[in-house]
Amino acid sequence: MTSVAPTNADLAMADTTLAQPGQPAGRAPRRFTVNLRQSGIYVAFALIVLLFTVLTNGAMLQPQNISNIIVQNSYILILAIGMILIIIAGHIDLSVGSVVAVTGAITAVLTVNMGVPWPLALVITLIAGALIGAWQGYWIAYFGIPAFIVTLAGMLLFRALTLTVLGNQGIGPFPEEIRTLSNGFTQGYLGNVGLGPLGGADLFSLLVGITAVAGIAITQWRTRAARLGYHQAVDPLPTFLAKIALAAFLVLGIVVQLARFRNLPWVLVLLAALVLGYSLLMNRAVFGRQIYAVGGNLQAAVLSGVKVKSNVFWIFVNMGVLSALAGIIFAGRLNQAGPTAGNQFELDAIAAAFIGGAAVQGGVGKVVGAITGGLIMGVINNGMSLIGAPSEQVMLVKGLVLLAAVAFDVWTKRRAGAAR
Repeated sequence: MTSVAPTNADLAMADTTLAQPGQPAGRAPRRFTVNLRQSGIYVAFALIVLLFTVLTNGAMLQPQNISNIIVQNSYILILAIGMILIIIAGHIDLSVGSVVAVTGAITAVLTVNMGVPWPLALVITLIAGALIGAWQGYWIAYFGIPAFIVTLAGMLLFRALTLTVLGNQGIGPFPEEIRTLSNGFTQGYLGNVGLGPLGGADLFSLLVGITAVAGIAITQWRTRAARLGYHQAVDPLPTFLAKIALAAFLVLGIVVQLARFRNLPWVLVLLAALVLGYSLLMNRAVFGRQIYAVGGNLQAAVLSGVKVKSNVFWIFVNMGVLSALAGIIFAGRLNQAGPTAGNQFELDAIAAAFIGGAAVQGGVGKVVGAITGGLIMGVINNGMSLIGAPSEQVMLVKGLVLLAAVAFDVWTKRRAGAAR
């Protein structure tokens, strides 16, 4: 079995459950322990879903509503993946909403006005996003201008470019393939299977869910074995198995509901691939560990030989590509590229990262946490819409949730410092 070097996040987790005297190294005490910093966000997410399920008399967990939450928030979740990398490295990006707008406009001009085949148009749009990210990454990494200033300027520049490209009007409709990527669902390749009182469900979707659960279990087991190999503290086996069982229940519950409706949304398949790929990048690849090092202690990273400038440059290139992908998804969902597209998307992406456990100072955060933070924002929007709450109340609740998340981060750091 291949050993995996510990990340900063792993070491932080190890500090919270130390072995008792006389106990073998690397084994936690045989009692139930909860790492608030790592698990609090998931507990909060479950409680928010439960609250709105009660308030909406079960409408929150209906198959169609679950599908709507995923489809309606897909572009924010894509942005959150890129944003968490930037925040871990100790930077910020305020331009992603404007980049979403301008890349959506580029796709519209290519496919609608110029008749470029849609696959080529998507490739050109992603390249344009990479170039935008490279432009901003150069000024930040190699010229030394703070990311806040560069991306604030980018917010204005790319919004102006959007208005120039579109001529202050919308362009559409998009080709069917792009609309399918944004709003479509997988086909029932293997037919339906009966689920008793739940009715019928797509067999292919259920098999995908079972495969995902198996992947989660194997990955977590390998991570646990690696930590034991490095003599780090781990959860007791019953606690570990309970967490796996809970994750399996949640994943299969969502998949079953989607399989009962219109199968898996294509954007969910895309998101699953992105989450898997970026989680492996951050947890297993040298580049990912270097991002944690840059955000955790910049001077130590420099002295350790980390190419800080190169790392910072590439995370902004990556953010540009993901912003372009989100721009394609958003424009395809609306079936039109508009001059106001992407307004305040940067705030939602940043909020998703911080709610999902990212530290304000950098060096801490997980891709799955950012996705969870984005889903919390989506559930709040959806749940308050279902109960008929006005928009000002929605903004009030989202602001309080963001403030509480950051306050919780500061509190846990103070608590850990006092414990030492």
